[in-house]
Amino acid sequence: MTWSKPNPDDRSNNVERLQSMVQNTIDNIEKAEATMTRATGEERAKIEQKNHNREVSIEAMRNEIQDESKAREEGYPNSTN
Repeated sequence: MTWSKPNPDDRSNNVERLQSMVQNTIDNIEKAEATMTRATGEERAKIEQKNHNREVSIEAMRNEIQDESKAREEGYPNSTN
């Protein structure tokens, strides 16, 4: 088996990528809420659980955005603007 060298850790676009992920997740929550108006009890419960999980993920992504922004400010390698 041939081992390849791993790609270097390029964090230069992490903040932008995470912000895009947050926006996409918010869009999914909004679409799911629109779908809930036509959902049955069990389907509604599943959608509510998914949206809760999405909200938890958004909070984690926002925390990571703060960490990445701080890393940029402190000039960590591969975290430049």
